[in-house]
Amino acid sequence: MGKLAIIATIKTASGKRDEYLKHLKAHAERSLSTEPGTLKFEILVPQKQADTVMLYELYASPEAFEVHRTGASLHQMKRDTEELQASLVGVYCDPLE
Repeated sequence: MGKLAIIATIKTASGKRDEYLKHLKAHAERSLSTEPGTLKFEILVPQKQADTVMLYELYASPEAFEVHRTGASLHQMKRDTEELQASLVGVYCDPLE
């Protein structure tokens, strides 16, 4: 199986992006250090959308993403940001190699 990329757009609660980003950075660091199949976790901050965050994530395989999706770090992220996140839309992509 090939790699899996995720492009996600997250809308935060109004005025809560900076607080959300603190938790997201910690989650990214945990994912990269404890999940061998998590290859990239890039956080993007749109310049003209104050309550939006975008992600580019790259996994070694769909199975590696499943480890991430069901892992402790994502569960902690969800608990920590329950009141801070308004929506999340993700697109699964096949990287062209």
